[in-house]
Amino acid sequence: MFGNAKKAATLGLIAAMTAGLMAGCGADKTEEQNQGGTTAPSGSELSGKVTASGSTALLPLVKQAAAEFQEKHKNVTVDVAGGGSGTGLKQVAEGSVNIGNSDVEAGDEYKDKGLVDHQVAVAPFVLVTNKDVTVDNLTKEQAGKIFTGEITNWKDVGGADQKITIVGRAESSGSRKLIKKLVLPEGKDFAKDAIAQDSTGALRTAVEQTAGSIGYMDAPYADAKVKTLKFEGVEYKPENIYNGTYKLYAFEHMYTKGEPTGATKAFLDYMMSDEFQSKNVEALKFIPVSKMKK
Repeated sequence: MFGNAKKAATLGLIAAMTAGLMAGCGADKTEEQNQGGTTAPSGSELSGKVTASGSTALLPLVKQAAAEFQEKHKNVTVDVAGGGSGTGLKQVAEGSVNIGNSDVEAGDEYKDKGLVDHQVAVAPFVLVTNKDVTVDNLTKEQAGKIFTGEITNWKDVGGADQKITIVGRAESSGSRKLIKKLVLPEGKDFAKDAIAQDSTGALRTAVEQTAGSIGYMDAPYADAKVKTLKFEGVEYKPENIYNGTYKLYAFEHMYTKGEPTGATKAFLDYMMSDEFQSKNVEALKFIPVSKMKK
């Protein structure tokens, strides 16, 4: 009788321990799914969905990484959208996307949101004009006065007698915040009559089609349809960022809410891998983070 009771107690203890382990595993699985998928056990395939939004400057690099990552992991979907750095930061803080892409560091309003910064590349930015503009170089002071509306004619900076039209980005854009920080006089903002575009591609098209116009964009978007200016007498090329003479650039950030796990972590790890960085970052006109640390 006592033997049967002891056996029953032992079986009950085992059942309770098993239930506890299963509950713990279930909680871990829920957390992993919130981070964009599950961590694959040894010998099985990674699966899940990763969502990212934000910076249009970073978009070409993230899309390339997504395409290659999905090719390697057939059971993972990576959805990438633009919308501007402000949108990416807001959405990742709210938990509506796994990754928020930004050209600028998250501001004070995100300090208590648990965001974790992952610097994945350096994006060079350039000032561009319509091809009819005869000016080839702007100093920081000249560019600042143009963007704030103090200078309104190209003749005042050595060009033809032609009205200047400013084409910029919307308030949520990290590119706008970056140029404001690096070019505009402290405390000044862009001219109120500046034309705002929702994406870098739209800005490039507007500059291409608007006589006398000027704008700003990350270097991967600048093509032969617009004119790229020197800044402070220095031409944009990677070696001029390495040697410190070209000043228009920003570290590109991919924020997660908490430390990433599952497919989200695997995707970020792939973006930072030597395989991806060496093959794609410079090819897409970005600067590898590793080169900035030398």
